[in-house]
Amino acid sequence: MGVAEAKKVPIEDVFITAELARRAVRQPDYLQEKKAIQELAVRMMDGPAEVLPRFVDLAMNMAEGVSAGLSLYEESSEPKVFRWCYLRGTLAAFEGATTPRDFSPCGITLDEMRPILSRHPERYYDWIAEANIVVPEVLLVPLYRGSNEPLGTLWIVSDQIGHFNAGHARSVSELASFVSIALHMLQIESRVKQALDHQEVLAKEMSHRVKNLFAIVDGLIGLSARNVSSKEELAQVLSGRVRALADAHGLVRHSFSDETTPSGSLDLSELLRTIVRPYESGADASRFSFSGPSILCDQRAVNGIALIVHELATNAAKHGALANHNGLVDINWITESDKLIMRWSERGGPAIGAPPPGSGFGSMLLLDTIARSFQGTLSFDWKPSGVEVTIQLSLNEIRS
Repeated sequence: MGVAEAKKVPIEDVFITAELARRAVRQPDYLQEKKAIQELAVRMMDGPAEVLPRFVDLAMNMAEGVSAGLSLYEESSEPKVFRWCYLRGTLAAFEGATTPRDFSPCGITLDEMRPILSRHPERYYDWIAEANIVVPEVLLVPLYRGSNEPLGTLWIVSDQIGHFNAGHARSVSELASFVSIALHMLQIESRVKQALDHQEVLAKEMSHRVKNLFAIVDGLIGLSARNVSSKEELAQVLSGRVRALADAHGLVRHSFSDETTPSGSLDLSELLRTIVRPYESGADASRFSFSGPSILCDQRAVNGIALIVHELATNAAKHGALANHNGLVDINWITESDKLIMRWSERGGPAIGAPPPGSGFGSMLLLDTIARSFQGTLSFDWKPSGVEVTIQLSLNEIRS
C-alpha cells in the first residue's frame, strides 16, 4: 500500500491537538511531579542510562496511559528514521522497531516542536495499520537539546478517546525537558567510548606498522645489496626505495578526527603502483604486473585499499614471492555488478608446503578493513607455487 492509498481520512481528523485545551483538567498533583523529577535527578547522578526507562514509566503513570515509549531520532540513517526504545505496556513487543522520519506522528511532533495529540493515526499511516496496531489516542512530546537539535519524541498511548488533556501535556513536557539532558549525556558518553576504542585500534596499528617497517627496511637493504656494485649505488638505490616506502605509508595514514579533507580521486592502478613501488627490483625488472579497468577511488577508499595492499606486500616480503629476488606478483581486477574483484597472485617465491599457522594482527587488520570499510570478503588459496588472494569490495564504497 502506498502513501497516497494510506490517506484514507483527512490529516485534520488525525491530529487533534486543539482538543487538549478544550478538555477538563484535574487539579495537578505537584507533589507527584516534584518526586518524579527528584527521582530522575538521582538516577542521572548514578548513571544516565537508568534515567530513560524510568522516565517512560513515570510519564506513562502520570498520564495514565496503557503504553509508552521513546522514538529516538537516527539522523545518520538513510532514509532517516526513529527507533522505538524503552517501550512499556501494550506495545512493548515492538521494542527496537523503526518508523519513518517524514511519514509518522513523531515527525510531525518534531516539526511543530510542541506536544501533539493524535486520534487513530493508523487511519492515515499505513505502516501502523499493517502492524495491526490500534491507537485510540496518543500524546507525543518532542525531545530537543537546546532549541534546534532533535533527539526524538516521547509518546503515551491511551485506549480511550478523549483521555488526554492540557494537564497531561504540561506535566509530561516538564519531565521531557529534564530528560533531554540525560539523553544528550548518553550520546556524549557513547561518542567518547567510540573515540577511545578507535584510538586503541590506531595505537595497535601504529605499533604493528613500525615493527613491519623495520623488517621491510632490513629486507630492502639485503635486496638492494645483491644488485649493486658499489656503496654509492647502494645508497642511491636504497634511498629511492625508502622514499617510495614512505609514499606508501603516507597513503595508509589514519586521522584521529572525524574530519576529512577532500583531495580529489585517485585511479586504482596508480594507487597500486605507488603502494608496491618499494618492492620493485628496478626499472628493467619489474616484479609486479597490473591488469584491470580504470576505477576512480575517493579519498576514504584510497586509505583502505592502500592499507590492504600494503599488508599483502608486507607479508609477501616476509614469507612469499618478495622474500627472494626471483618472485613475481600479478595484480588484476575486474568489476562484476556492484563488486570489485581483485586478485593478488604470487609465483617464484619460496615453495609453500602448507598455509602458515595462526593469524596475527595483520590478518585481523585485513579482515576488519575489508568488512568494515568496503562490505567485502577475503579468501586465500595456498598453492605450492604461491598464494592467491581474492578480495571482493563494494564499488559503492570505492567510487567517488
